[in-house]
Amino acid sequence: MKPAPLLPRAALLAIAAVGLLLLASCTKKTEAGGSEAPAPVQVTAATQETIRRTVEADGALFAQDQASVVPKISAPVQKFLVNRGDHVQAGQVLATLENRDLIAAVNQAKGQLAQAESNLRATTSANVPEQLTKAQTDVASAQQAAEAARVLVENRKKMFQEGALARKLVDDAEVAYAQAKSQLEAALEHLRVLNSAGKEEQIKGAQAQVETARAQLQAAEAQVAYAEVRSPVSGVVADRPVNAGEMASPGTPLLTIMDISRVVARVNVPQSQSTAVKVGQTATLTQTGGTETVEGRVTVVSPATDPNTTTVQVWIIAPNLGDRFKPGAAVHASIVAETIRNAVVVPASAILPGEEGGTAVLTVSPDSTAHLRGVDLGVRYGDKVQIVRGVNPGDEVVISGGLGVDDKAKVKIVGATEEKPDEDDDEAK
Repeated sequence: MKPAPLLPRAALLAIAAVGLLLLASCTKKTEAGGSEAPAPVQVTAATQETIRRTVEADGALFAQDQASVVPKISAPVQKFLVNRGDHVQAGQVLATLENRDLIAAVNQAKGQLAQAESNLRATTSANVPEQLTKAQTDVASAQQAAEAARVLVENRKKMFQEGALARKLVDDAEVAYAQAKSQLEAALEHLRVLNSAGKEEQIKGAQAQVETARAQLQAAEAQVAYAEVRSPVSGVVADRPVNAGEMASPGTPLLTIMDISRVVARVNVPQSQSTAVKVGQTATLTQTGGTETVEGRVTVVSPATDPNTTTVQVWIIAPNLGDRFKPGAAVHASIVAETIRNAVVVPASAILPGEEGGTAVLTVSPDSTAHLRGVDLGVRYGDKVQIVRGVNPGDEVVISGGLGVDDKAKVKIVGATEEKPDEDDDEAK
């Protein structure tokens, strides 16, 4: 006898599928009359809570302030006083440069200043020049001549009044007196000019020499001060590329100081969500791959969109206690763009596909009947969703087992739970 031919694999699969369908149909029949058993579902009550609309973005951390410490003079590094990782204060000496030649220049400038000051004292207290002496003598002679002419005029007037002298002699004496007064005035003016234009100019020249010498001393002292390299900001020494003994040059950083007491997260927000981000909003920063978080505030929202990424850069500044967050690290930001109070909230697992591409939820009435309701969704916050329209606070919504349940179908509630607001929501209230 020939063995029976084997059925094709496809035929076997078809027979198995029909058997499974028949088995599933039988399990849905009750012993009494064959009606479908109520679908088991898990429900929870829609709640009214305070929720937050958040904008999520990724970026990198930067120091609040950073300064490259550059020397102002060229000189070998004598000694470094700090190492990488040291905390420094603004104004603290970080390194010293060779300055023996600069100290010698200071001493030379001091000598030049002393010499200029001595010259000024000599010019101020010295005897007047020969020309000034002659002018003073001329003034004295003119004063004596004028006085003698005055006395002569008075004597002749007296004698004329007594009738002992002719009138012509009185007039001659008055003319001589007038001439003597004119000579005295000329001598006085000459002496004034010499005093103002001669001695005064010499004193001014000596004073200018003193000021020049003093400026040279100040410049030399500044060069000596530049040999002490000080920190412009408070922070941590992040880099020290030059070693002691090497030449320090203007334009080449000796050290880099970072102020990481606060960090700035520069994150890229999608253009579609950027309009909701405002300066002053709170944000939570979490290092990528870590669990530590810190609260910060938005300080900058870029007015332009990056054409390459179609994102808007947002800056968030946050305290950095214990230097836990390191500049350069990747970070995730959650920005609280809006706080919505008295929002109707259901778990995200309650959301089902609705008609024509919409969304819906299944609610269960007291008679254990399911009702498919189309809903409008609002803000998603964690594992919760705001229902803008379609559900009221206290409505029982299906959170498990609702997929495939028809509208107005009977259901069996199992493992019912009561959704409680999160602690964060209570604080927000």
